[in-house]
Amino acid sequence: MQIYQAISQREAQGFNTQQLRENFLIESIFRNNEIAMYYTHYDRVILGGAMPVYSTLDLQTDDNLKADYFLERREIGIINVGGDGEITVDGETFALSKLDALYIGKGSKSVTFKSNSADAPAQYFLLSAPAHQTYPTRKMSKEEASPVSLGSAETANERTIYKYIHRDGIQSCQVVMGLTVLKQGSIWNTMPAHVHDRRMEAYLYFDLDAAHRVFHLMGQPQETRHLVVANHQAILSPPWSIHSGAGTTNYSFIWAMAGENLDFTDMDFANIADLK
Repeated sequence: MQIYQAISQREAQGFNTQQLRENFLIESIFRNNEIAMYYTHYDRVILGGAMPVYSTLDLQTDDNLKADYFLERREIGIINVGGDGEITVDGETFALSKLDALYIGKGSKSVTFKSNSADAPAQYFLLSAPAHQTYPTRKMSKEEASPVSLGSAETANERTIYKYIHRDGIQSCQVVMGLTVLKQGSIWNTMPAHVHDRRMEAYLYFDLDAAHRVFHLMGQPQETRHLVVANHQAILSPPWSIHSGAGTTNYSFIWAMAGENLDFTDMDFANIADLK
């Protein structure tokens, strides 16, 4: 499990492109027949991906957690961005199609990931945070996720937001999770940009053609930086950083958070005219 240290805005001011990429960009989320995990000291979140192709994958603990099993003191949110599959939690099986989500609460001992077809394997994006109480395991389809249409063609940000794990959806201790799908012809996400000093955030970009890229904006509103991101790559966004972006075509992305509260609308906006 690779560990990412927390980086302050003062440190990041002096980073070159390679240093920004090493500290805030995760380039390998999905690997055939593996569960890839990355530990970050932003709210002690773990993110990663499970991609079972020919075999079932078991969610195992890591020496860094000092736990008998992965969810001994943690919860986890999962969204499938690939083919149909199944997740089994302590003997109960949940079928997940593309864009379906599953929340698993603290104390679940056995979690396995499976794909229905090796030709179209499931791709499970994972985000886990420490938990102080147990909430029930629950699945939610994209149709149940209260889809909301936002933006307009004039500002090139027509998009649909799906909210799964949040204060008014699936209950959790810390994890907040959902996704955004941009319509054809739209490229901007999360604009006007915002920060939320009360929680970190992670992005997974997906459904992005291999020939295209997203220019992910980060940094403080008055001193922005950017990362060029490909399909199935993830961003670590510190609480002090904006998290916005524009693509060379439309795309989708998962947003996943943990920290002080579960309020999806907890955002401190930066006026577009004030960005630098």
